[in-house]
Amino acid sequence: MSRWPEQRLSAPDPATYDARQQEIHDAIASGPRGGVRGPLAVWLHRPELAAKAQDLGRYCRYDTVLDEKLSELAIIITGRIFGSEYEWQIHKGFALKAGLSPEVVEAIRLNQRPVFDDPAQEVVHDVARAAHEVRHVDDALYARAVEVIGEPALVDLIGLLGYYTLISLTINVFKVPPLGEGPAPELQDD
Repeated sequence: MSRWPEQRLSAPDPATYDARQQEIHDAIASGPRGGVRGPLAVWLHRPELAAKAQDLGRYCRYDTVLDEKLSELAIIITGRIFGSEYEWQIHKGFALKAGLSPEVVEAIRLNQRPVFDDPAQEVVHDVARAAHEVRHVDDALYARAVEVIGEPALVDLIGLLGYYTLISLTINVFKVPPLGEGPAPELQDD
């Protein structure tokens, strides 16, 4: 028996793809992701959504001015806030590989404020939490973010938070499970 709830909407069967679904599938599979899974696969029910989301996702994941460590920090915070196990499973490893400390990652998993020695990580954390929790950033935090990471990075950060909110909502609403059986859930609040 699976420890994950039954997925509400599975990816369409590739044998039934129409021409546009096949085109989008092939474009995603041939890109840096190397495959079509999770929310991207679910979006193939609406190939134009999949195409547009794929374009935005590629930009957010690979082309922003944010350092990879800062991007992964924002992504795991989003996954944590939404309780998105799939997102957490995928990006926890990327975050550690990018250089986030295990202590920072674990604090985020526990829904605690990490201790930061890097002002850029701290401001990305604070902006991400504020954007998700209170739906805005106050003037003092905005000024600190501009000073520490700059306006171009702040624009990219907000775009990345929006994209990974879309990902997390797709995962949660359609109950997209982690890859395979995945590890035991890590984000459950006790």
